[in-house]
Amino acid sequence: MVVGSGWHFLSGISYYTCRLSNALDERFDVGAILMRRLLPARLYPGRARVGLRLTDLRYAESVPTFDGVDWWALPSLARAVAFLRAQQPDVLVLQWWTGAVLHSYLVLAMAAQRLGIRVVVEFHEVQDTAELRHRWAARYVRAAIRPLLRRTSGVVVHSAYDRDALAAAYDLDGVPAEIALHGPFDHHAAGAERVPGPDGVVRLLYFGTIRPYKGLEDLIEAFAALGPAFRLTVVGETWEGWTLPAELIAASPARDRITFVNRYVPDAEVNEYFAAADAVVLPYRRSSASGPLHIAMSHGLPVVVTSVGGLVEAAGPYSGTVFVRPADPAALAAGITSAAGLTGRRHVDPSSWGRTVEAYERLFARIGVTQESVTSSNQTLPLLSPDLR
Repeated sequence: MVVGSGWHFLSGISYYTCRLSNALDERFDVGAILMRRLLPARLYPGRARVGLRLTDLRYAESVPTFDGVDWWALPSLARAVAFLRAQQPDVLVLQWWTGAVLHSYLVLAMAAQRLGIRVVVEFHEVQDTAELRHRWAARYVRAAIRPLLRRTSGVVVHSAYDRDALAAAYDLDGVPAEIALHGPFDHHAAGAERVPGPDGVVRLLYFGTIRPYKGLEDLIEAFAALGPAFRLTVVGETWEGWTLPAELIAASPARDRITFVNRYVPDAEVNEYFAAADAVVLPYRRSSASGPLHIAMSHGLPVVVTSVGGLVEAAGPYSGTVFVRPADPAALAAGITSAAGLTGRRHVDPSSWGRTVEAYERLFARIGVTQESVTSSNQTLPLLSPDLR
């Protein structure tokens, strides 16, 4: 049973939860519980689009789905526990990315423990960067996550960097961990044909939410140093009140060569922007994983990316990668110039959901869940737990 972000508060984790569930469904019997309303909508950076249908991605028909759990818990969380009890999975896989789901995850983990279901947590990052900036939120997560981790049989991370960061944050000695590199986001490349640009022009794309750690201000400064052969399109929704990049775009001496799309775009437009780009630039100052990176690789585009966090392992095997130092506009401008030499051909995406599933198989074996136990446990576990009636 995979638990993660649903479609109501759409984000990269919503896509990941769906793609992971569908990938695991090719090897296991899979169900999904979706976190529907994560927090009061007025507190969500993308509140203007909450509930809008912006994606065509869907769960496989063979994946029973409960949609979903609301932040105020009742009655949705009780219904999710009933769904968990009825499905009787052998493993509960919790997608971790924000403290907003912590209280719901703890209830689900407690229910799983009583039902004899093992709990696995997949960490997309140790804690959301916006939450870290609020002392009370950081303290809450650090304290309240410990009861959840005590009920955890295994963890999944996207890189060795994340594994080390997690070990430094929490005492997980003896808890098996597996590295599962992020799978491809090739649903954004399906049916997208390259759109040729003007001769002698390199079209750059920045894509993703605009937040303090994303480093977009570094790209705006770097772009001003590039010549007229370069064009830049910035597509992203502003979060955390981070308006500095927008202000820099407005004041840039290269403003006439910058297109700024300041909103969350639906899937159809995502394909269009990547199909009309020659290279993607991701100037993050920190990052564990990046959905836009995987969209770029699925499109076979050169990508200029900072050598931070888990991005080194994710983009290292990709022939279209140019790594640069973070928070260094001059190095970023040089990297963009180098990437221009990689345009004009499609690079092969090295990522694979099959490899992700294999990592989960290894972890399941380490925590005592095998294909044989899956078959037998579904026959022997009681339908109802006496503690939850």
